[in-house]
Amino acid sequence: LQGRVDHPLDAVGLAQAAAAADRVGPVDLVVSSPLRRARETAALIAGATEVTIDPRWLELDYGAWEGRPVGDVPAATWQRWRRDLDFAPPEGESLRHLGIRVRAALDDLAADPPVDHLAIVTHVSPIKAAVAWALGVGDEVGWRTRLDTASITRVRVDGGRATLLTFNEVPPIGT
Repeated sequence: LQGRVDHPLDAVGLAQAAAAADRVGPVDLVVSSPLRRARETAALIAGATEVTIDPRWLELDYGAWEGRPVGDVPAATWQRWRRDLDFAPPEGESLRHLGIRVRAALDDLAADPPVDHLAIVTHVSPIKAAVAWALGVGDEVGWRTRLDTASITRVRVDGGRATLLTFNEVPPIGT
């Protein structure tokens, strides 16, 4: 449960971020989580474009579980977590709260003057919450989705209406 542990990208992560940047192409605006791994990826995507840091794109706060192996969480706790959007790890954040902050960030971006190509660099749980926003469904859908590292999810917003275009698009490294 890496969560908000603030590690830099390693060599593999840098290669994945470069491949994602190549696939994303030119952008007009880049918004990033403040965590280092996201900022490093955002810089590769942004090129000369300025990166806007927004803490609403932070990963879920796993609280006392930060940095611990997933296997340390008892199976019964996982089952409770999957059933209850208000469940939060000790000293952590619930999926409902995460969904509220991500939706607020998306609503703010949608209300700003439109840009043609916006990239948001964030983490697994906020991406799943953004997909729920785009689909108009509840945050529990996140438990039925899987995201790979450095994947791309594309959403189009026209006239205030969001459409999910791609999900978990994984660009090959070195092409």
